[in-house]
Amino acid sequence: MSRTPGNARTPRTPGTSRTPGGPRTPRTTPQPAADRPDTPTTPASTAPASTAPALPLLRRFLRQEKSDAWAVRLLPRVVFGVAALYTVITLASQSGSSFFAVVTALLLGLALWLLRHRTQLLLAIGVSILAIAFTGYFSAVGDAARTSEDAGATVTGAAAFGYWALAGMALLGAWMVKEHPGRRGITVVLADVILVIASVVGMFLPEAGVPLGFLGVLGVLAMRGSSVKAVAGRARQALGRLRTHKASDPTDS
Repeated sequence: MSRTPGNARTPRTPGTSRTPGGPRTPRTTPQPAADRPDTPTTPASTAPASTAPALPLLRRFLRQEKSDAWAVRLLPRVVFGVAALYTVITLASQSGSSFFAVVTALLLGLALWLLRHRTQLLLAIGVSILAIAFTGYFSAVGDAARTSEDAGATVTGAAAFGYWALAGMALLGAWMVKEHPGRRGITVVLADVILVIASVVGMFLPEAGVPLGFLGVLGVLAMRGSSVKAVAGRARQALGRLRTHKASDPTDS
């Protein structure tokens, strides 16, 4: 059968047979994989599940679930913190001296917490505070005893300030040395013990208390310092050389 003039020729598609005399269908060229449009592989009905929002901190604290360790631990801390704050405010509001004592105790506790990793400095500060308290007490007792014995005796209280200055001298002297041979806290403990003994002597002999404490603190700092250690080491070396020299000399027959 012949093709009718005027009819357009349709391209042949692969896999189909053309009927003679029939219209030709347009041939479709397969597109490469890079040019194909992206088709969604996930069905539109299956959307990702939304995560549940986290509970607020206040809600977690109020629910107090056993599995929530943060909320369980926070409750007793809050209770004891509120009780401690109320106690401090109550004590501080009684009088001016109570307020001063509370503020001093808080500052001392803060200093102790900051120095918890420096054992030697913490030991030295604690022993110095005790030495100041003991020397002040012994000095006051000695002044009271002299006043009761002699009504005309003048009491100035200068001995207490002298003991406190010596306690500060022992504390600073232990840390002024760059290379301390021993532990600095032990040096301060020894100096403060001698200072307390000197204050006991000062109860009976007021003129000898402060000078004796000064000599004792100075002796401890000198004996525990690096200079005295070096001098003692050199003296031992000199004595050892002298002994070896005498041993090597021939004895007179």
